Amino acid sequence: MASAAARRLGPRIRAGLVISATAADVPDGFESIVGGHPLPTASSEAGGRRALDLASSVSADEILVVLISGGASALMAVPADRITLDDKRATTDRLLRAGADIHALNTVRKHLSAIKGGWLAARVRGTCRTLVVSDVVGDDPSFIASGPTVADASRFQDALDVIVRYGGEAAHVPAVVTRLRRGVSGDPAVPETPKPGDARLARAHTAVIGSRRDAVAGAAAGAAALGYHVLRLDDAVVGQARTTAVSHLPKALALAAGCPRPACIVSSGETTVHVTGRGKGGRNQEFALAAAPLVGEHDGMCVLASVGTDGIDGPTDAAGAIADSTTVARAATAGLPLDHYLDDNDSYTFFRTLGDLVITGPTGTNVGDLQVILLA
Repeated sequence: MASAAARRLGPRIRAGLVISATAADVPDGFESIVGGHPLPTASSEAGGRRALDLASSVSADEILVVLISGGASALMAVPADRITLDDKRATTDRLLRAGADIHALNTVRKHLSAIKGGWLAARVRGTCRTLVVSDVVGDDPSFIASGPTVADASRFQDALDVIVRYGGEAAHVPAVVTRLRRGVSGDPAVPETPKPGDARLARAHTAVIGSRRDAVAGAAAGAAALGYHVLRLDDAVVGQARTTAVSHLPKALALAAGCPRPACIVSSGETTVHVTGRGKGGRNQEFALAAAPLVGEHDGMCVLASVGTDGIDGPTDAAGAIADSTTVARAATAGLPLDHYLDDNDSYTFFRTLGDLVITGPTGTNVGDLQVILLA
């Protein structure tokens, strides 16, 4: 995105900053900072503070162009007053493990941040134009990257409600709970995020330029080029990965019953995982693991893949995994009790042993997850 902007705008750019998950070539004159994902690092904070500095340097007759892709909530982090980076990391980790979806997670993030929830744009004296590649189901710009340049309609009470819903106050960092409670009480030292209609954001404009539907369209076009009859499912695949997989597959197969073979069913979305075990995995790998028995029961050859479009599924080097009609039988032969690995949230070990992980490396683009089902 930065390279495209540099080609388009050329010498009109006086300064640039790229904050990414991996080291990358950037245009001449741009700074590059490698942040952390899915949890923020010290470099994430350094990147966030540099972004605030750039925003503050924009004069009234200049434009700050902000280009956002998925993962920016972790890559660009500036803790709010009396909140540390470790506080934010611990809170994010606990909410993720408890199965909080991105809307709940980013509601909290915005109220623990000095850059998210519109605070970045509030620093800009000139115009702020934001172009967003969405990794959030529904494409609400205020939740994509926790909306650093977008007015925030959520409030401290909403953030505190998330904390209560996912573990309760006692399970979370005391400093975080204290800040949210101070915000709820109206403490002037803990200001709310800029709200719709805030004059500081009057010159801030945002457009979504890419989403999960583009990934679905690309996968569908690729399958059609290979000779598959393609069925696209538009409804977002959301919810707990292990339960959504079990409901999604029969529904998809029923819809494809009259479709000529070979058939390809493509869907997209973003599920969650409530981590109770000690294993290793991600939502896409757990989705495939939970679906494997149903894939095996299908009358005819069936293959299911669930992958993250960013090439990163949870804290692993895999983008996701594949389950096919032989997975359950091969697992039994290899001494891999499927239920045990599912209960332990250890889908990575299960699929690594079978050789069925999907490993692409980071793709540099995040528009959520894709599910692809092939029928012969």
